[in-house]
Amino acid sequence: REWVWHSGCSTDEQRTAHMTWDEQQGPLLGVIGTMKKIRDAKGFTLIELLIVVAIIGIIAAIAVPGLLRARMSGNEASAIGSLRAINSAESTYSSSCGGNGYAQNLADLAKPPQGSTAGFISPDLATNGVTKSGYIVNLAQDTGASVITLAANTCNVSANDTVSAYFAEAHPVTVGSTGQRSFGTDTRGTIYFDNTGATM
Repeated sequence: REWVWHSGCSTDEQRTAHMTWDEQQGPLLGVIGTMKKIRDAKGFTLIELLIVVAIIGIIAAIAVPGLLRARMSGNEASAIGSLRAINSAESTYSSSCGGNGYAQNLADLAKPPQGSTAGFISPDLATNGVTKSGYIVNLAQDTGASVITLAANTCNVSANDTVSAYFAEAHPVTVGSTGQRSFGTDTRGTIYFDNTGATM
């Protein structure tokens, strides 16, 4: 900024009093210009926001079914794992506790033998009708099975007699949501499935 000097001016107040009009109004014009820019700034229009919402909806519609299928696949794998655990527990129970007979209830497999604190199956499969990873799991004696060992003579004093054959099944809590297929197994150790998801 250039100062306009006049004779006799010796103080800053006197010098400011003799500044040109443009020099005095310069800062004020700068503030006005900034306010105009702020006022003229534009935000998103309603149409632009609706387009963004529509795009998010389309992406969600594509992604959600895939996530649901992935969850059902994981639940089905867990159900198969539960039946394999039952097969393994029944084999151990029969040879070491049940007098060559099989347990006909998950509670009998979960009950530890005398002198031990661990049962033959994990605590998350301790009772019939238990829900695990979206599947309901059950164990019962198979059709035509006969009694092998009385309950009082088993190593864990089970609530039920041991039998010659068992059948275990797992079915989804909600077909099409927590799982699509139901699964079953028996004394032979083979795992079967039903695509309808019905209780086997």
